[in-house]
Amino acid sequence: MIPKEQLTAYQRWEMASFEDHPEQPSSVAGLAASEELKVIHEQARREGYTAGLTEGYQVGYDEGTQSGLNESRVAAQQLIAQLSLIITQYNEELAQADRQIAADLLTLATGIAHAMLKTTLPIHPELLLPVITAAIHDLPALQRNTKLSLNPGDVALVREHLHDELAQHGWSIVEDPQIEAGGCRIESNSNQLDATLNTRWQRLATALGQNLDWLTP
Repeated sequence: MIPKEQLTAYQRWEMASFEDHPEQPSSVAGLAASEELKVIHEQARREGYTAGLTEGYQVGYDEGTQSGLNESRVAAQQLIAQLSLIITQYNEELAQADRQIAADLLTLATGIAHAMLKTTLPIHPELLLPVITAAIHDLPALQRNTKLSLNPGDVALVREHLHDELAQHGWSIVEDPQIEAGGCRIESNSNQLDATLNTRWQRLATALGQNLDWLTP
């Protein structure tokens, strides 16, 4: 048997031993829980910071991209408007240049024709004959006492080639030194035809929109 003293001591030790250690697991668990909470809190803070940073970056990126697109669109529209204006002005200036060139060419051609006629008619006075022939056929056939006024230098030529036709229609030739060689004037009782060079040239120049007098050198 175990002596009573020992049994009592054992019981007190046993009880003391049992009562000394229950506090330790609770303290360790509390520390662990506190550390775990700190870790979780820090992790949550970091994750929140990262998420906020990512979201903020994305929002900023999207807004910046949209702003850049808007600015690019406005700049492109302004550029298109400027180019359209330049093209319109260019086309207008080109059309004006074309009209000016056409007018200049017509003036040049008219001047050349004027110079050629003034040079050719004295050399080829027979060019007057078709004019007289056309006048004979255009005037009414029943008209008599028709006078054909010519430059004295053209009289012989006309009589040589149109004597019979003039006599058939009862036309008479009148010399008029005021009429330039190559032209004529026809007068009847009811009609008058001015086929002088100056008059014929003025009709042609007017039809072409030109203002070049026949007497211009």
